Amino acid sequence: MPRKLFLSLILLLVALTGCGREDPRVQLDAAVKQLQDNLEAKNSGAVMDQLHADFRANGEFDRDWARRTMTLMFLRHQQVKVIVLSSDSQLDPTYSSRGHTQAQVALTGAENLIPDSAAHYSVKLEWWREGSDWKLARLDWQ
Repeated sequence: MPRKLFLSLILLLVALTGCGREDPRVQLDAAVKQLQDNLEAKNSGAVMDQLHADFRANGEFDRDWARRTMTLMFLRHQQVKVIVLSSDSQLDPTYSSRGHTQAQVALTGAENLIPDSAAHYSVKLEWWREGSDWKLARLDWQ
């Protein structure tokens, strides 16, 4: 009986240890949600922390462009909303340290409750994993 109890405890410990590790896909989805939350909170510092050092947007814009664009948008609008109409994230089957998100989003800005600007975008995000963090490395939109 003690041997069965011991084996049961070992199996339980192994199962709990496996549950403690975050699935990279779950972490990727959390990074996408955190980016949305940071933009809506107008927290440009937190957004910049999520950008990879080699960040590029539409192949030509860099981190400095992202910072300037956010600053302008946050100054222009009291409220910023990122409405995710659809989103799908996948881990790259070739590179385990890369992930991709495709989404349809509406970006709105408002001075009060009613948006005074809105735009729809089809976006592709490429995430690169650094340690346990996903960093946004590439952003393309139409």
